[in-house]
Amino acid sequence: MRYWLFKSEPNTWGWDDQVAKGEVGEEWDGVRNYQARNFMREMKIGDRGFFYHSMKEKSVVGLVEVIAEAHPDSTTDDPRWECVDIKAIGPVKTPVTLEMIKGTPELENMVLVKNSRLSVQPVTEDEWRIVCTMAGVSG
Repeated sequence: MRYWLFKSEPNTWGWDDQVAKGEVGEEWDGVRNYQARNFMREMKIGDRGFFYHSMKEKSVVGLVEVIAEAHPDSTTDDPRWECVDIKAIGPVKTPVTLEMIKGTPELENMVLVKNSRLSVQPVTEDEWRIVCTMAGVSG
């Protein structure tokens, strides 16, 4: 299993929207960055991810699971763009802010710290464990 982080603006697609989709989940569509698309191409069913609210909140607010591997993005006819489907697993007990992550020495090399603009990014197993502990959840 691999781990990921999915960033979204909460006023566009927030945690509550993701939860409302239930077991059927939702496409993680609209990504128009080659690096983020390539990360989605690496994802496998069962991989886990952090659901991260960007903009003002800048925090991990929930856990998600990949339920469909990379396929054409339904929001465009351009064949270059693909997406995965994810479903909500559950909220975190304590949101983990970007400030908290940046203040944790063991997370100094996390992609979120190095490239906070990337909308889909990998998370190492150690980073996953640390952030889950900070969030009060078992991942």
